[in-house]
Amino acid sequence: MGLGVIGLAMVFLFPIWRITLEAAQFPDPLKMYIYVDKIGGDEEEGDILQNINILNHYVGMKYIKPDSIPELVYFPYIAYAMIFLGIIAIAVNRMWYYFSWAGIMSILSALGIYDFYLWMYDYGHDLDPKAPIKVPGQSYMPPLFGEQDLLNFYVTSYPQLGTIGMALSVILAFLAGWLLWKKI
Repeated sequence: MGLGVIGLAMVFLFPIWRITLEAAQFPDPLKMYIYVDKIGGDEEEGDILQNINILNHYVGMKYIKPDSIPELVYFPYIAYAMIFLGIIAIAVNRMWYYFSWAGIMSILSALGIYDFYLWMYDYGHDLDPKAPIKVPGQSYMPPLFGEQDLLNFYVTSYPQLGTIGMALSVILAFLAGWLLWKKI
């Protein structure tokens, strides 16, 4: 369970998701990393968002403003609360607590992925009708998971180390509960 808590704490050190935009006119792909509390990239945070927002403007997508994304404010508090509850689970050392913690983490993770999907759907479909470039019927939602061509961009979207740490935290908490159950 202790390793599970450490796995969850990885969300504060590593990005949880990466979206990469590749195109012939950009010698280096634009990589946007989504952290539990911020959005950044290989470039300075402002530079990557400025470049992506310039591209988004042409097709009518909203500007990505980290300050206007409430999840970047409250997700860290949820992670802190789950780390705290994980430490309590270690102190209590009961099978039901480990399983409960893992179940809550699973539900929160599923809700987080769903929220991310809704966020991307809104950005990719709610387009400004006055956009300079209009392609009838075209949306610009990157894939939730995988790869896709969007106009002249090749877009990839994959989890990163923060998400792997979260997934490991759930697996390790279930394992801790199972080992305690087998011991009984």
